[in-house]
Amino acid sequence: MNTILLELAPKEVWTYFRDITLIPRPSKKEEQIIKYLLDFAQKHSLDHEQDTVGNVLIRKPATPGMENRKTVVLQSHVDMVCEKNSDKVHDFDRDPIEVLIEGGWVKANGTTLGADDGIGVAAQLAILAADDIAHGPIEALFTVDEETGLTGAFGLDSEFMKGRILLNLDSEDEGELFIGCAGGKDTVIQLPYTLEYPPTDHQAFEITVSGLKGGHSGDDIHKGLGNANKIITRILWGAHHSFEIRLAFLEGGNLRNAIAREAKAVVLVPLQHQNDFEAFVRQLAHDIRNEFAVIEPNLHIHHAVHEQSIDKIVSRSAQGRLFSSLYACPHGVIAWSQRIPDFVETSTNLAAVRMEPDHFLITTSQRSSVESAKEDVANMVRACFELAGAQVEHSNGYPGWEPNPDSVIREITVASYNKLFTTQPVVKAIHAGLECGLIGDKYPGMDMISYGPTIKGAHSPDERIEISTVQKFWDLTLDILKNIPEK
Repeated sequence: MNTILLELAPKEVWTYFRDITLIPRPSKKEEQIIKYLLDFAQKHSLDHEQDTVGNVLIRKPATPGMENRKTVVLQSHVDMVCEKNSDKVHDFDRDPIEVLIEGGWVKANGTTLGADDGIGVAAQLAILAADDIAHGPIEALFTVDEETGLTGAFGLDSEFMKGRILLNLDSEDEGELFIGCAGGKDTVIQLPYTLEYPPTDHQAFEITVSGLKGGHSGDDIHKGLGNANKIITRILWGAHHSFEIRLAFLEGGNLRNAIAREAKAVVLVPLQHQNDFEAFVRQLAHDIRNEFAVIEPNLHIHHAVHEQSIDKIVSRSAQGRLFSSLYACPHGVIAWSQRIPDFVETSTNLAAVRMEPDHFLITTSQRSSVESAKEDVANMVRACFELAGAQVEHSNGYPGWEPNPDSVIREITVASYNKLFTTQPVVKAIHAGLECGLIGDKYPGMDMISYGPTIKGAHSPDERIEISTVQKFWDLTLDILKNIPEK
């Protein structure tokens, strides 16, 4: 399965990436990929260890003549975001990823691909397995649970690694080198509700929002992509105020770090308002599709009679508080950097809405490269939902990564890129969170840079990796290793 990857170059990287696509590795369920790494280390007689949270460190000594070079840490995360299209049958706990090649891209069949960050893991393994690559001492760090909590990076012991130069292989834009990132935190809301019996003389309707691109809540937040939670709330809020609808069910989005692609609601509409309600939804759907026509050409907003019986509905007061707080909740870019041109400083993502037995569980995430601004937007979201009587909790969050103006590894990487490709790379900070922030916090003075091949649509079933950029990513990594300075 997925043997088409074995025909791609560089063969050594794609061979390991092919192996990785066959191994289920959802966040917090990385046991199979961890076993694979430990078996790999034993097979190649490499020193290795696993820490208490699951991170794996594999050490490889320098090649002859390179023993006096500084130790380099190669780092990537082993887990993947598990998203699929609603019509795709796939069990991420058991099934391998089905890989396709379309044009110059590798993608998956209806699911996320896991190139984020499977391609980084594959590159590390290819280097560790090789006997013809010049390098100094290497520590290959494979972290767990990056996508749903940065548990691996949070749990790193400050003595786990010896190296003080780190190549983070988890960026997604070839030709761009990242030297800083935003910090982030989650704000999770529980909005209580009670149920009551449905009224008579009502017709049940199902409203769905689908076809959105979704994407990474850091990398893609500035693109103006549609958020299914915001779109369906706009419809529900208007219908609530105009037609006295009653809510039976609402669900949208999935992961805290993904922009919501799909949402679904079931509502009861008074029979005397049915025709006006349907006309309202048709018109508003038309308007919204027109607003998103360029960036979201496949947006679909559908309503139809709901055939199943409705036993209970949400109380009127809870429904109103839910619709108003979701409608008022900010989403998207909050502030652009005043120091770095065209760089998002602060943002928030209305990620997911779930209907639990006695409360709505609403997940949001905030990011900023300015710590005080991160706290401010998190409190803004908190205040919005506290006004509606919700219980709100913040996660501890994670720190940003402040650019180092004296970075040696940045100079080496820029010089290697320029030499190999006769062009200057773009050196910048990224609005997405990287483990570099936490690693730098644990290892003060760690000299870090982040780069990778081009990956589009990360955290969505549209995830794909550009084949030609993997060769450039590989060549750059090998040249950097050749040029690591002496101790």
